[in-house]
Amino acid sequence: MSIQEQAASYAALILADDGVEITADKLQTLITAAKVPEVEPIWTSLFAKALEGKDVKELLLNVGSGSGAAAPAGGAAAAGGAAEAAPAAEEKKEEEKEESDEDMGFGLFD
Repeated sequence: MSIQEQAASYAALILADDGVEITADKLQTLITAAKVPEVEPIWTSLFAKALEGKDVKELLLNVGSGSGAAAPAGGAAAAGGAAEAAPAAEEKKEEEKEESDEDMGFGLFD
């Protein structure tokens, strides 16, 4: 990660922590105040667009949880199509069994 990306990331975290809307101008103001040299405005615009309308604190809390943004969509699908979801899960289990090392005639300790 370059200095420019780090500066924009830290500035976005500072703004999110204070509950301030993340915009390119505000990011650039923080970076300038921190006296980080040569941060091109493209970085602040990219970060502002990427984080527009998103709750940065929520993103940080859900890192590694695996459910992330897919949870609401999955909940809506389960309400209407629970019968369709069950066969898909069974097919996945069958595929895992087929790809097992035991089926190929060798194992870890052979």
